[in-house]
Amino acid sequence: MKRNPKRPIWLADDGLTVEVIDQRQLPHKLEILQLTTVDQVIEAIVEMVVRGAPLIGVTGAYGIMLAAATAADKAALKTEAARIKAARPTAVNLAWAVEQTLSAALQHPQGARQVAAAREEAGRIAEQEAENCRLIGLHGARLIQQVSRAKEGAAVNILTHCNAGWLACIEYGTATAPIYVAHQQGIKVHVWVDETRPLNQGARLTAWELGRQKVAHTLIVDNAGGHLMQHGMVDMVIVGTDRTTAAGDVANKIGTYLKALAAHDNHVPFYVALPSSTFDWQLQDGLSRIPIEERDPDEVRFVQGLAGGRIEKVLVSPQDCPAANFAFDVTPARLVTGLITERGICRPDAAEIAGLFPDKADRAS
Repeated sequence: MKRNPKRPIWLADDGLTVEVIDQRQLPHKLEILQLTTVDQVIEAIVEMVVRGAPLIGVTGAYGIMLAAATAADKAALKTEAARIKAARPTAVNLAWAVEQTLSAALQHPQGARQVAAAREEAGRIAEQEAENCRLIGLHGARLIQQVSRAKEGAAVNILTHCNAGWLACIEYGTATAPIYVAHQQGIKVHVWVDETRPLNQGARLTAWELGRQKVAHTLIVDNAGGHLMQHGMVDMVIVGTDRTTAAGDVANKIGTYLKALAAHDNHVPFYVALPSSTFDWQLQDGLSRIPIEERDPDEVRFVQGLAGGRIEKVLVSPQDCPAANFAFDVTPARLVTGLITERGICRPDAAEIAGLFPDKADRAS
């Protein structure tokens, strides 16, 4: 997978160097990092150089390729796989992609053939995730088109949370894919972009993406969404997800649950866009079973931005103020209007999800 200006990860010409956009530096600086070891892959995932469920998965898959190039034997390769999977616990794509690539690699003896098998599988996963997102865009755009017709061509106002665009998803995005397709079809759309504290992925990344695509958008503070919904200024909410259960409970960036509550109270449709790789087919109950990552409290205490031409971190709270940093929350299926997937749209219901993905649901049961 060679350099693509609309992708956040690719292989260098040597076939053994993984190059990624350092998303910590966006939107003020476009910096490319080279990953050549498993430790560097793990650090990139933990430190959110790469983030977003599909991208984390593909990065982990290429991590298996790097591990295959250095592991002493198959047992060592399995150990490295376990280390990669532990890098971020909430996003199910990471474990799924690592296991897929590990399985492909273990079918070959140690050496060049094993490395090639891992490389091929990681590349296949990347292409499949991109295609899934393209299809999510086509299915989801129909929902936007319906609203546009009801509004007689007036702009459709969509609220999103965090970043579920191409930066997070190899290409197209999940939540943003329907927006991009609708925009390309000539439908007037306007996106309310949640800043998404504490790391501001909405303000930094989603706003940057939408601006480059010339999609009309407005940045808002996280707590403004309910007000906008109360005043009829939001036609629908579309978010992504890092893990969704087989019964439709949705884990996503912290603050998503509050948006779903506001949408429910104001009768605003709340959609979740995801590829099938983000379903946890083994899990029904998300509220008690999905592990919620807790990150460094300094991400809450500090904000990062451009000051005097340099990217700086600034302390907001008192120096000794305690802080808690829960990275995700779980939105119960009852608050979700529908799931937008590569195979179509369904209600967040175990039977409907299984009906859309009988091959995957049957394997999990």
